[in-house]
Amino acid sequence: MSTPSTPSSRNGLGLGLPESISACLFDMDGVLTRTAVVHAAAWKQMFDAFLHARYGDGFTPFDAVEDYDEYVDGRPRADGVRSFLASRGIELPDGAADDPPERDTVQGLGNRKNILVQEKIRTDGVQAYEGTVRYLKAVRAAGLATAVVSSSANCHDVLVSAGIEDLLDVRVDAGVAERLGLPGKPYPDTYLEAARELGVGPGVAAVFEDALVGMEAGRSGRFGFVVGVDRVGQADELRAHGADTVVQDLAELLESHG
Repeated sequence: MSTPSTPSSRNGLGLGLPESISACLFDMDGVLTRTAVVHAAAWKQMFDAFLHARYGDGFTPFDAVEDYDEYVDGRPRADGVRSFLASRGIELPDGAADDPPERDTVQGLGNRKNILVQEKIRTDGVQAYEGTVRYLKAVRAAGLATAVVSSSANCHDVLVSAGIEDLLDVRVDAGVAERLGLPGKPYPDTYLEAARELGVGPGVAAVFEDALVGMEAGRSGRFGFVVGVDRVGQADELRAHGADTVVQDLAELLESHG
């Protein structure tokens, strides 16, 4: 992470944000980087194998769009496992954080998914959204502070792979949340911690999220502005869960005010 920028009450009027905003807090997967689809594929591979082993050929597969958005997107890994299993009426023991991936516990399934996503990232690499990079550079040029807030344990590696680590002042990821005992989204605690580390209050910070639970975190944390990033056609749902504005790409915020 870079040295935090000096927060400014001016945002250049070209960022699509209220003038009061002095810090921008970004989710990673689906907002900064093209990794949401990688995570969705890993969740599907893991859950489908688990469900097939449990129910045989007649199992109902994990839907990489609807189930991903509803039950796992944006949540800490173990919470995502619990949420989806509960939707299917399945209850498993939590197990331990170091459970092997072949063990049918919440932690074991989560570790199985993590291995799959790491393999996919190593094989295919990670790209940042071009519009997001443009927006990050504009934000920093305007003197606003930046942070990434992610439930991913692979956040640092993904940012480095995408080449955008130096555009973010603060990183609050799964490791930070575990160390500080912070609950994940939809609770606002990780976003509040990012604002705290940047030295600003939530009222002058904007949240950028593509997940419904991220919208809820932005709303319940009383952040100054919440931007919904709609990559999968759920604009209405993002607004219903707390977005002040919805865009398909962050570059739209520059173009509509440039």
